[in-house]
Amino acid sequence: MTQYRLYGRPGSGSLAVQIALEEIGAPYERIWVGTGPAQVDEFRAVNPTGKVPALVLPDGTAMFESAAMLIHLALAHPEADLAPRPGTTPHAQFLQWMVYLSANVYASALRVYYSDRFSSRGEDDAEAIREQGTRDFRAQLGFVSGFLNPYLQGERYSAADPYLYMLVSWFPDDAAALHAQFPSLGRHARTVAARRAVAKVEADHAQGAAPGT
Repeated sequence: MTQYRLYGRPGSGSLAVQIALEEIGAPYERIWVGTGPAQVDEFRAVNPTGKVPALVLPDGTAMFESAAMLIHLALAHPEADLAPRPGTTPHAQFLQWMVYLSANVYASALRVYYSDRFSSRGEDDAEAIREQGTRDFRAQLGFVSGFLNPYLQGERYSAADPYLYMLVSWFPDDAAALHAQFPSLGRHARTVAARRAVAKVEADHAQGAAPGT
C-alpha cells in the first residue's frame, strides 16, 4: 500500500486521525504545518481551506474535515474494526456520534478559541461568544457522558472514541473539575489514553509542540 500523508499541528484535529492511522497500522507520513502566512499559503495547495488537518489518500486525493477522515479510514480498513458493519443499527449509531461530535462539540470548541471570527464586530463580541461557547461545550460533553460505558458504543471501541478523547482535551477549564462533574468522561479519557496507539501519538504531538522542534 502506498502510504497516507497526514498534515496537522501538535494538539490539533489531526490527533484523532493520526490515532486512527496507528490503530489501523497503515503506513503514513505525518507532516507538521507551520502557522506563518507563507506556510499556510503553501499548504492551500493541499487543502484549499488552509486549515489542518488534511489527509492525502494513497491514490493522491486530498481530504479535509477530520470527522470525514475518521469515517473513511474506518470503512476503508474494516479489518481494524474501528466502526460497526455498514447498514447495521450500530453503524447508524456510529454515524450519529460522529456527526454530533463534529457539528456540535467541535463547533463549540471553535467558538471558544476563535471567538472573534463568529461576529462581524470581531473582538467587540468575542467575550460573549467565548462564554456561550464554553457553556455549550460543557453541556454537550455532559450529554455525551451519559452514553459512555466505557466507550460511546458500550464495550465497542470505534473511531468516534479518539475523536471524543481529543475534543474533551480541548475543554478550556480544569480537566480534573470536568471529570469530577462528569466521571464517565474521566474514565473514558483514561481508558482511551491507555491504548498503545494513543500513547504513541500523544508523545509525537508533545515532541512536536516542544520549543525548538
